[in-house]
Amino acid sequence: MSNQYVEMGLMAPVNVTWEVTYACNLSCIHCVSDSGRKKPGELTTEQCLQVIDTMSAMKVFQFNIGGGEPFMREDFPDLMDYSHEKGIVTCISTNGTLIDDEVAGRLAHKLVYMQVSLDGATPASNDAIRGKGSFRKALNALEFLSKRDIEVSVNTVLTKLSFPELDALVDLAASFGAKLRISRFRPSGRGKKNWSQLNVSREQMLSFSDWLSRHMVVSTGDSFFSVSHEDRRSLGLNMCGASKLTCCVSPLGEVYPCAFLQEREFLAGKLPEESFAEIWENSPIFHSFRDLEIKSCESCVRFDFCHGGCPAIAYHTQRRLGLPDPECLANCVSVKSLAAVGA
Repeated sequence: MSNQYVEMGLMAPVNVTWEVTYACNLSCIHCVSDSGRKKPGELTTEQCLQVIDTMSAMKVFQFNIGGGEPFMREDFPDLMDYSHEKGIVTCISTNGTLIDDEVAGRLAHKLVYMQVSLDGATPASNDAIRGKGSFRKALNALEFLSKRDIEVSVNTVLTKLSFPELDALVDLAASFGAKLRISRFRPSGRGKKNWSQLNVSREQMLSFSDWLSRHMVVSTGDSFFSVSHEDRRSLGLNMCGASKLTCCVSPLGEVYPCAFLQEREFLAGKLPEESFAEIWENSPIFHSFRDLEIKSCESCVRFDFCHGGCPAIAYHTQRRLGLPDPECLANCVSVKSLAAVGA
């Protein structure tokens, strides 16, 4: 185990992204996991309970639940109840199409946060990505959740289609008492095929960086630290947390550094056959991420802001780790001009 890792004292991840199924009733063209049909070998209910027990014993604070569509699993509400009994907070990402008043009622008064996906402020923009009728169903879900006072955010992937509608999305989310959360588009899963079609240009990314500084209440998690100005530095991580603060468990129980690097070469282990504690502490894959250095970025004036950016973007666009995030501010503008954008 690296000295830095020991000094950090993280004997377990703070949160674990758990994709509970590949099954989904939508076919979003940017889907990072290429979801659609349930795959053979997905964890059974009993195996999922084992995963929850393991994470609870290791004092994991939160599950970030995704898929596929989590509510496609008939046992999903029971799994969430069990997670809450074990004291694990759950943040559930859903397309909203299966949430009705009964489902919202079961989620009320639990250790749960909801993220309902919308990729546009209108049916035309959203449904072009997520499928016909998905916009209206997502709004229905937001209505059911807001009536139950469940904390909810609208999650939008930044694309060429959503970029012009960011202000409208902020207002739409607010109309349901929700905040907007923006996720970064990554060329993983079906996103590989549609990357060039949907990804924003460098000019749009630079404009988005300025927009973020004017909308401090909009959250981004750790996905845009490489393009954020200094004024957002206190709002989140300024470096990749893969294998350090977080990791990903696939529907098959496979453990990866993050949800956007579910490639065979990054497979660190498999649950429940292997010990998660052993994987977390001793996996060579995880150690390689903890020791990952982006040498070419160390002389950049923004290095303390982003430490090289997102390794997943670098890997998917350049086919290896250890390279700079191609969409960081240093690549959007000249280094000489970085001081003008908050460096």
